[in-house]
Amino acid sequence: MGWATRALVLGAATLALAGCAHKDNSYSVKGHRVPEGAIGVNGYLWRATLDTLAFMPLSSADPYGGVVITDWYTNPEKPDERFKATVYILDTRLRADGLNVTIFRQVNNGGGGGWVDAPTSAQTSIDIENAILTRARELRLSNLKG
Repeated sequence: MGWATRALVLGAATLALAGCAHKDNSYSVKGHRVPEGAIGVNGYLWRATLDTLAFMPLSSADPYGGVVITDWYTNPEKPDERFKATVYILDTRLRADGLNVTIFRQVNNGGGGGWVDAPTSAQTSIDIENAILTRARELRLSNLKG
């Protein structure tokens, strides 16, 4: 490799690194800072998933595998039912088919019977998925605007 080629490669690498250094795109998962480049899935879908499910307690979040699992959430207005969510981010691109949301529901059997699995409307998963996708698009647009 000639000196001109080396200079071009070195200059391009320097510009690329300088472009990365101007802002902190890290975020927090369970109290730990995770740099944006440290995830193996689409960053907008990842952040949007965490934002959308922020009202539910987080059980686990794997930024490399793209899996977010919440713990059970009980709406104070309906204490006899609770929900849990699992989200799989399947792609590095911001695409509707790069996301899989599963919602689990349990109802309190009463009389000391404890929690029992109950059916969930397919529309519930679709609504959560659409909310995540909408938030991901908002994040992408705000990033493009500066």
